[in-house]
Amino acid sequence: MNRIHQFLLIALSIVVLTGCSKKTASLTNQTPAVPKPTLNVDEIDFEYLQGKARMTLRDAKKELEVKANIRIRKDSVIWMTFSVIGVQGGKALINKDSITIVSNLKDEYYVFDYEELSRRYNFNINYGIIQSAMLGNLIMERKEEDEILQESSLFILKQQTGTVNVSNFVNAASMKIEKVELKESNTSNSLTLHYSNFQPIAHKLFPYNGTINLFYKAIGGLLNTTVIFEYNKAELGDKELKFPFNIPKRYVRR
Repeated sequence: MNRIHQFLLIALSIVVLTGCSKKTASLTNQTPAVPKPTLNVDEIDFEYLQGKARMTLRDAKKELEVKANIRIRKDSVIWMTFSVIGVQGGKALINKDSITIVSNLKDEYYVFDYEELSRRYNFNINYGIIQSAMLGNLIMERKEEDEILQESSLFILKQQTGTVNVSNFVNAASMKIEKVELKESNTSNSLTLHYSNFQPIAHKLFPYNGTINLFYKAIGGLLNTTVIFEYNKAELGDKELKFPFNIPKRYVRR
């Protein structure tokens, strides 16, 4: 896979392992439980989202800047078009079954299902994870066994799924997630999401800036990819959006 496709794939593949970890407790000789702090994370609910963003994609060998048009229909589809230095470079369609990336520069396209991507990056990936990460929402559902720590200016919501420990850092004033850390206990795989520059859209605070740092094990060692995004426009609404997506017959599947 050439570099631009690899960068675009990683930008779309916001990841977390999805396992199941249950805790058991003895019913005897227990110390009375201390009530958990109340934590109501402010998440974005919507029907449709559209926006424009600049993305910088960087690894150890190269840095690439692209401009993206983004549309999302809640729990259904994420649509993107990309341009590089004013040239329409490609597009992507993410749905609940797969991710399709089309290169207009090379007349070729790629189709990935989530099982394949999970094997490639040693993470389990699904549509819900990608959508939540793009919005700054919780990427894991709340569970009774989640741990909540309260500090002066933030809450830390600690979650676990399989071998992955997830820490959500929530601003105590805005109740918005400002950072998410994911670390796999038995490998060197990790992912950190930073959100900033929150601005109101449709009475909700939306993170216009963010940084994604991904460390993952691959052939040749541990790789690091950084994705920096900056929205210059974002809108929420219930007006139906279109998601045009076609692949010319002359394009070759890779």
